[in-house]
Formats: sequence, structure tokens, C-alpha cells
Amino acid sequence: MVLDNLGSSLRGTLDDLRGKSRLSEEDIEDIVKEIQRSLLQADVDVGLVQDLSDSIETRALDEEPPAGTTPRDWVLRIVYEELVDLVGESTELPLEEQTIMLAGLYGSGKTTTAAKMAWWFSTKGLRPAIIQTDTDRPGAYDQSKEMAERAEVDFYGDPDEDDPVKIARDGLEATANADVRIVDTAGRDGLNEELIEQIERIEQEVQPDRDLLVLDAAMGQSAKSQAADFEEAIGIDGVVITKLDGTAKGGGALAAVNETDSTIAFLGSGETVKDIERFEPSGFISRLLGMGDLKQLTERVERAMEETQEGDDEDWDPEDMLEGQFTLKDMRKQMQTMNNMGPLDQVMDMIPGLGGGLMDQLPDDAMDVTQERMRDFDVIMDSMTEEELENPRVVGQSRTERICRGSGKPEERVRELLQQHKQMEQMLKQFQGMGDGDMERMMKQMQQGGGGGGGMGGMGGGMGPFGD
Repeated sequence: MVLDNLGSSLRGTLDDLRGKSRLSEEDIEDIVKEIQRSLLQADVDVGLVQDLSDSIETRALDEEPPAGTTPRDWVLRIVYEELVDLVGESTELPLEEQTIMLAGLYGSGKTTTAAKMAWWFSTKGLRPAIIQTDTDRPGAYDQSKEMAERAEVDFYGDPDEDDPVKIARDGLEATANADVRIVDTAGRDGLNEELIEQIERIEQEVQPDRDLLVLDAAMGQSAKSQAADFEEAIGIDGVVITKLDGTAKGGGALAAVNETDSTIAFLGSGETVKDIERFEPSGFISRLLGMGDLKQLTERVERAMEETQEGDDEDWDPEDMLEGQFTLKDMRKQMQTMNNMGPLDQVMDMIPGLGGGLMDQLPDDAMDVTQERMRDFDVIMDSMTEEELENPRVVGQSRTERICRGSGKPEERVRELLQQHKQMEQMLKQFQGMGDGDMERMMKQMQQGGGGGGGMGGMGGGMGPFGD
């Protein structure tokens, strides 16, 4: 998860309040000091940290918590609301025909971001296209074209043309059928007159609906000055923060952007075109505090299910598992869907009650080990017969030995697969015959048991963990 160290530190601080029926001024002071330390380690500006902690302390001491709310839940709510206010709003980005121009310095991740954004728009039912105008950086055309192919979106560039404005003009004509055109521009080591003049010329040619600035999260607090410089030079409508998975300074970048009166459009992490998410302050902070993000989770599940079903030679409906026999084929489809949802640790962070505090207790390599087991299971199933996949109960010792030889996996791993299938089958049987009321009660119990405790945590989603 992005800013994992910050989230873990904040959750640990709040967990110190468990079991307390009321808080003293000393308790509040200790909590605020820990929050200050956590935010400073995430490279948030000192003055901003002081303002935030003062606000948290004042509210915790002066405001009356709702009846039945534990001190921990009340402080958690205050911290949540103040952090949401700190990171600011999300950039307005309607799902309609538009042209978006990307600006930024060398190494900020513009070219990768263009492909990620194009892929994201394609998942929303729009037809995107990338127009690559960077004629300065060697390899920019090839990289952009390759990334566009990975994203499976239209692309235009001209490696033999030196004039970026002409490329932009020709690109608009070549991609006239696209719904969303993303124009990637050149960068520099610093914002200078040459870069400003080039971007202004391209902007005048393409007349973008939105100018987005791409910032590397590793910049931390210095993102503030860069955002301010670009705003003054060309004007920006929003910011994309990249590489959030590889730096402890992401908190500084997030807060700095908001300080410039800018808003955040997307967050990028990882190298694949799918490693991008629309910035939603409520869900983002909810995940940071260990309370899940049902909105992001739902979107990923729906997308993963579509991708899994698209690759099927035969119709497969997951709801059939609740009516008939649960086979190893069904289990394999579930595993494929999980893989399509992205890295397992990110998915876990979005599940109310499973991310946050629970993840903090697991070994650092726990998710890697789990994904390795899933890959082994897939290889093992490749060595099984149709009969064994349909009815794993027929797998005895002799069949196990044959499967081991075929897959190259130890008997222990084969037995783990069979045991995992058995447990999932038993769990699914509990769902069979459930009415809507039963399901609703079960979901409510899961939400009450997660994240914030006391019935308040685990409700992260469109309106945040506390509703409105």
C-alpha cells in the first residue's frame, strides 16, 4: 500500500487507545506527538503538521463524542476528517470526450502515466488515444508506443519529425475517432523558458480541456514549489503523483500539492499499465488508517471478473458456485480473478477488517509467499486430469504421486491445494440457501468487526468510514 509506513505508524498510535473509557489531556498530548512524528517521517511540512496536530488536539479535547462512541473511535474519526482535509479534493475529471495534456520534468513518469491513464479511461467504456510529442528524449517514441500497446489503446507519434507542434497537429487528425486524447510532452531537468515556450505552443495547438502536471512522489515537500512554478507558467488543472510505492516522502508530496490550491487526479504506483487509481481522498485515507476502501475494491472486483470471463472458452458464472458443486476449475477461476485484481497486499488493504492492523501483524513477505503458493497451485492443476479437476475427492496417493511428477511440486503442496479446496467448498456451503436478509446481517457483522472497532471501522468507501 502507498505510504505504508505512515499508515502503520498512525494505526499503531490509535491502537494504544483500545480499552480506554475516557481520555485525559495527557493521553491526547501523547497521541498528537505520535501523529506529528508519523507525519514528519512521511516528509509532510513542519508548519502543516503543527496546524494539523493543533486541530486534532483542540477537537479531541473540546468536542463531545456521540453517545456510545469509544474514545479510540472518536479520535480515529477526528484524525480521518483532518487528514482528508489535508490531502484535499480530487480533480474533476468527467467521463466524456476530452483532450488532456501532460506536463512535467524529466523522470517524473509522464510517458508511463499517459499509458496508465489511457488504460483507466478504457475501463470506463471510453476509447482513448496517446499522442507522443516528445522529440527531445531518445527512446520516448518507442517507450510510448510499447506502453500504448500494453494498454491496448490507440497511439500516434512520428519518430522522424522534429517539430512537436506538427506532431500534435497530425496526432489530433489521426486520432479523431478517439474519445479521450492524452498528449504527452517533453520534459527538462528544470522548468526553463525553452520548456515553457514548447508546452505553450503545443497547448495552443491542441487546446486541451485539462492540463495535468505529473510529479514524482520522491520529491516530497519540494513538489509544492514545482507545482507552483508550473501553475504560474502554464496553468494546471490537476496533478498526477507517481511512484508512490517506492518512497517514504509521498506524504509530503500529497500535502504539498494541496497547499498550492491544486487537486490530485490520479495516484500511480508500480510499472504495469494497471498500477493507477483515481484519487479519492475519503477512500485513500480510510485505507491509510486500516479501515478498507469498498469503492476501490468493488471496482477492482468487477474489472477482474470481466477480464477473467473474457479469457474463457466456456461460459463461467461465479454465482453457479453457490448452487452446484464447487470444483477445482471454479477455484482456479477465483485465483485468476484475484490475480487480475492486482498485488495481493493492495487488495487486502481495501477489505474492511483485513487490511491495516491485520496486515501490520503479518511478516513482510507474507503476501509474496501467498502468491507463490497460488502459482504452485496453478501448475499443479495443469498436471491434473479432467476428472480430478471436476471431482478432487478421487485424488489418492497414487494420483498424488503422478501429479507431483508431472508438476515438479512436492506432495505437501498438492495436499495443501486439496485442503484449500475443501475449506473453500465448506465455506461456500454456508452461503447456499442464504436469503438477502441473512447476507445483509453477515456483511454488517463483518463491517462491525473490522478496522475502527466498535461498529465504526471497516466502512471505507464512497462516503468514507463514517458516512454522512
